[in-house]
Amino acid sequence: MIRIFGKLAIASSVAATLFLAGCSGDTSEKTTSVSGKDTNEKVTISFWDENAGPQRTPIWEELIKRFQKENPTITVEYVGLPKDSAKTKYDAAIAANDTPDVGSVQTSWLPEFALRDALLPLDKDFSTWDQKDKINKSAIDFNKEMVNDHKLYGIPYTQNLDILWVRPDWFAEKETKIPETWDEFFSAIKDQTDKSNNRYGYTIRGGAGGSLQLQRLMYAYSGEEQYIKAGKSTINSKEHIEFLKKYFAVYKEYTPKSDITNSYKEMIAGFDTGAVAMVQHNIGSFGEHSEALKPEQFQAIPLPKTADGKYVAEGGNTIAVSIFKDSKHPDAAWKFASFLNTKESQSYWNQKVGQIPTNSDVLTEDWVKNSPHIQTAFKVYDDPETILYKPPFYLPEYRSILDSVVDSGTQSVMSNKISVEEFLNEWAKTIEDAQTKYDEHFKK
Repeated sequence: MIRIFGKLAIASSVAATLFLAGCSGDTSEKTTSVSGKDTNEKVTISFWDENAGPQRTPIWEELIKRFQKENPTITVEYVGLPKDSAKTKYDAAIAANDTPDVGSVQTSWLPEFALRDALLPLDKDFSTWDQKDKINKSAIDFNKEMVNDHKLYGIPYTQNLDILWVRPDWFAEKETKIPETWDEFFSAIKDQTDKSNNRYGYTIRGGAGGSLQLQRLMYAYSGEEQYIKAGKSTINSKEHIEFLKKYFAVYKEYTPKSDITNSYKEMIAGFDTGAVAMVQHNIGSFGEHSEALKPEQFQAIPLPKTADGKYVAEGGNTIAVSIFKDSKHPDAAWKFASFLNTKESQSYWNQKVGQIPTNSDVLTEDWVKNSPHIQTAFKVYDDPETILYKPPFYLPEYRSILDSVVDSGTQSVMSNKISVEEFLNEWAKTIEDAQTKYDEHFKK
């Protein structure tokens, strides 16, 4: 279990102003300690959830209720942000100096937010926290390594893994093999499609947020470990071109036509309502599936292995609790942030959502041992031959490239406006340009 836990985290137009901030902004005077005050003053802090919805919002509300019971002088105001627009809302709040006190922040956002001087370093408070040794050290180290000043801007409270969710009952009916290889994956898509019954073998996330999933599939197929080699991106490798030609060829014929605009909500709904037999997502959609389907109707399986038999996963696939620099109540914010990373809080959140806790005390609990989808994740991460590739999270433009260039480019390929080669070449060039700019400013 320890080996799984450590390896799991190791795997993990604002650009101009970001670079100016990174070069000219003096972050040395930031407060690096927020706790230590003993006050009975009643305060209100705000907390932003970056993936709000009917499944997750009640979980946060319960945790807030528990926190407020333990801390009657602190009121936490919950603000839920839809997953596909959360980054945009954070960006606007940072630009307007109107950020929350505490926020749930995706790991890939940390470098950009840090360069924009939006977050409060947590190093000193974390180092004196009596439960610091419970939090996965590799996850903490990863979050520090990826930002330019190597400070801790977020405590990861959950870890994830992209997998395939399949309908085992349908596979059994048609005697379709649960896919372990990419050939079996594409064969299963065709075999499971039954248009007479309005069933499709697969669904593609062509709308907002699809870039992240597409990238994880590509690297799982190619087995490439490096995202950038000597300044050149591996995005447009021949293996990735080969894969995407096969992948997009199933659109419309074996997937719903609506896939071209489907975001997370529509994609998951297609699986949960019985319209598709397979969907690529992560173990975090367990909650939705468990509410809509019977246990025997959904199963998590690893993404297929590479041609030479290796699993591939993306490193740094975590979500963190961060405190924003402009918080007027940093002490209360730290109390809440540390509370969310206790054994009890992490256990409650991760069990409900279906993801992997970073607090080692939770890993011994029965629900972890008895969760097939969690064990599937451990199977991948505990394999000594598993490849963990690291995206360039440190590039300030990284997520903007995925959200704008790649999401829109995916739709252009699906609508036959551009070729796979053109799509990947543009994607690779924007990454390379961002790397060049980064090197010019930070590696002088």
